[in-house]
Amino acid sequence: MQCDYFDRGVCRSCTLMGQPYGDQVLDKELRTRELLHDAVDAAGGPGSVEWLPAVTSPESGYRNKAKMVVGGTVQQPTVGILDERQRGVDLRHCGICTPGIQRALPVLADFIASAGLMPYDVRQRRGELKYVLVTESPDGELMVRFVLRSEGQLPRLRDRLDDLRRVLPQAVVVTANLLPEHKAVTEGEREVVLTEQQTLPMRLGPVTMHLRPQSFFQTNTAVATELYAQASAWIDEVDTASMWDLYCGVGGFALHAARPGRSVTGIETSREAIVSAKQSAREAGLTDVRFAADDATAHALRARAGSTPELVVVNPPRRGIGAELAGWLETSEVRHVVYSSCNPVTLARDLAVMPSFRLRRVRVLDMFPQTGHLEAVTLLSRD
Repeated sequence: MQCDYFDRGVCRSCTLMGQPYGDQVLDKELRTRELLHDAVDAAGGPGSVEWLPAVTSPESGYRNKAKMVVGGTVQQPTVGILDERQRGVDLRHCGICTPGIQRALPVLADFIASAGLMPYDVRQRRGELKYVLVTESPDGELMVRFVLRSEGQLPRLRDRLDDLRRVLPQAVVVTANLLPEHKAVTEGEREVVLTEQQTLPMRLGPVTMHLRPQSFFQTNTAVATELYAQASAWIDEVDTASMWDLYCGVGGFALHAARPGRSVTGIETSREAIVSAKQSAREAGLTDVRFAADDATAHALRARAGSTPELVVVNPPRRGIGAELAGWLETSEVRHVVYSSCNPVTLARDLAVMPSFRLRRVRVLDMFPQTGHLEAVTLLSRD
């Protein structure tokens, strides 16, 4: 992929830009193999672990969510990043964003100017509009979130909502997120939904998930579809009657793996995500699937003897599941684990705490082309 922003030195966020895509994927596979070397040896050596072919992605236009800093002036706003002097750098034509987002960003920049939304100046700590966050669904609909310092420009946003919907009819969910603090985070706790529709339907294969404003969703729709399909195939293969989906988010693994007669429980700390997951399960008519807002480790540690499932799916953030949850899995009655990781370093560390589980299958998925990040999904079973 060629990127003018990268070539001009304006943005270097995509650290692998310009490297042949095949080499990028191969390097990620080799790095994952190296990090999981000990787990492979414990399973009986290289021949005992099946490494499936890597799942590749389109090189460009893959990212379904854009987190754009708003800078510049009211008359000439920038949407993109900040440079080393905290000045706005415009990236409205960023090539890794989906085509729908690429079309939307210039429209949003024009709307910011016409509506008179004052960009936040990080150096001076004044202004209102900090970020614009845009998510595109597989059906081309958009969720647009304006991150504001205060409620001061909420009336202006409300008054101009119809104007925005006229120039950007794909924006079916529009919100204002309030972030009064001056700190390095993208969004605050309070969300004001300005449209009647409150969720963005994300249709992946046979499953439709509802995405609420503050819920996590995989950033690469095509690769996420393959991830859920692979995990579901492994879960069907071991023919489990009960499973937990820990760190379930909006319910991706749980909803895809749901089958008649299979008891499924999804656990996630975000209440917003759980509301979304419950809505998706209800609309799909899934009666054997339940979701609860809870900490994954705390939920596991409270489990009574005999109440643990046959299989557990874990999809933690980059820090991994940690020694406590890994230790619980090691001593529990769980027979199988599907571990989906965005950080093979912490994946390897966690597997070392679970020696009674044998690594059976591994697949690398290139969720983040042009960067060094990856997703790896593994199937573990007790001997």
